[in-house]
Amino acid sequence: MKRLFSIFLLFTVLLISCAPVPVPAPSAVHTEGTQSAASILPTDQPPATSAPASGAPRNLTVMTHDSFSASEGVIQGFEKTNNVKITFLKSGDAGAALNKAILTKDAPIADVFYGVDNTFLSRAIEAGIFESYASPFIDHIPDQFKLDLKNRALPVDYADVCINYSKAFFAKNDLLVPASLDDLTKPEYNGLLVVENPATSSPGLAFLLATIQKYGDPGYLDYWKALRSNGLVVVDGWESAYYTNFSASSGAGPQPMVVSYSTSPAAEVAASTSPLDDAPTASVIAPGTCFRQIEFVGIIANTPNRDIAEKFVDFMLDVPFQEDMLLNMYVYPVNDQAAIPDSFAKFAPTAVDPATVPDALPVKRDTWIEAWTQAVLR
Repeated sequence: MKRLFSIFLLFTVLLISCAPVPVPAPSAVHTEGTQSAASILPTDQPPATSAPASGAPRNLTVMTHDSFSASEGVIQGFEKTNNVKITFLKSGDAGAALNKAILTKDAPIADVFYGVDNTFLSRAIEAGIFESYASPFIDHIPDQFKLDLKNRALPVDYADVCINYSKAFFAKNDLLVPASLDDLTKPEYNGLLVVENPATSSPGLAFLLATIQKYGDPGYLDYWKALRSNGLVVVDGWESAYYTNFSASSGAGPQPMVVSYSTSPAAEVAASTSPLDDAPTASVIAPGTCFRQIEFVGIIANTPNRDIAEKFVDFMLDVPFQEDMLLNMYVYPVNDQAAIPDSFAKFAPTAVDPATVPDALPVKRDTWIEAWTQAVLR
């Protein structure tokens, strides 16, 4: 969902103008996006806790991953309707944000947490950081996205984690685009792929799980060793991988392939300083090459603002935010009433038969990651 770009007003207008119906919101994909009217705190700054004066707006703190983004007007609408001032506490990549939420659970620094995905969901549930809340909007969410039957974490969006590649690089070098995970170990792709560390990055863990589903355990380790021998590059998070290493995004990065999202090419169109008829990147979406990431929101346990937290969760699951989210974070909405424009389908196709969370993940996650670390980084 799971779930990762700067979105420009020009593309927002373009998408809306070509949509047959209103536009909707995993993805990432994930993007830094435009800051909302709510203040964005540095990751080491705690939210204000002073009680508001009578009639003054109440404070609501929402912890998110760094790629959270929403339109100012949408956030301001919620604030005005509910007499609330929202502070968004951006806390790193999804894995880092979850660790922060867990470490502070005895003295919570937020009321709501958005951004934990299906690769880290079991860890969040086991840590007991969420309270149950059956939002009325869950009736509009397909069952495939509801992974916690006690409604401690409610699905918000989804996106497919895939290999993205630079079209220009492959055309210039007369090189075929890899059609499978096996292809990535071939000599012609030596040093061309950058991935995120699964210990610190949700897309990195998602891609690791795709390889585990494809090659089994311990077969996946042999595959990763082959990637390492073929010049694999590993960085801590998606932001670094996409904006520093990936050549198609920065224009100067050394790798023309990166683990990102199938929706990333659509965001590249939006990020262009001039209108584009085609995306400069594309995704490998063949069977067995991607992982479907789902992102969730939950109410932090023991929040003193439970009533407003419930309203914010409802807000995230309702159509206006779901459609706005698509244009800001490039993830697909889970609300089946939200509309998706034709242009989004053109640049952001979903994967064919993507991998999903294996049943053994809650028990094996740490073992898999540690084995991967030994095979790839040491």
